[in-house]
Amino acid sequence: MAWDEWEQLKSEARQRGSAKMQIDHLADPGGGGGDAPHGDLTVCEKDLKAVGDAAYALYTDFDKDSDLARISSFKAAGGLTDQGFVLGEALDHVATRWVDQVQNLLDACVHIYTHLDYTQAVHKGDEERVYATLSSISTLDKGFDEHRGY
Repeated sequence: MAWDEWEQLKSEARQRGSAKMQIDHLADPGGGGGDAPHGDLTVCEKDLKAVGDAAYALYTDFDKDSDLARISSFKAAGGLTDQGFVLGEALDHVATRWVDQVQNLLDACVHIYTHLDYTQAVHKGDEERVYATLSSISTLDKGFDEHRGY
């Protein structure tokens, strides 16, 4: 960025009356800029719950359905091996890897679900703590106002 361009941007910011300066980006209209109506961090419990529920549904459905594939694959691998086909060992190897990958996906679903559940709880605690702090400040302010005779 050239110096003249920088000076022009600073001048435009002063004309807008903004005390804030943003470099290399515009404010995100959905939050993240200082002018967002709800601040920088917005957590919607409904959205978190929907993602957590989707992770739980994926976990339960995939756990059940993948078990059918696992059983069929191992059964077919055993049958092929018993009949002397080398392909049986290969299918057994693929089925074993399938089980590993299924477990990775199931673990990820559990991680997502529990993390979002934890996030909701922490956010709720933060909200309650902020509310309690602000309430105590307004009570304190009210006491000072009464003392002054307002």
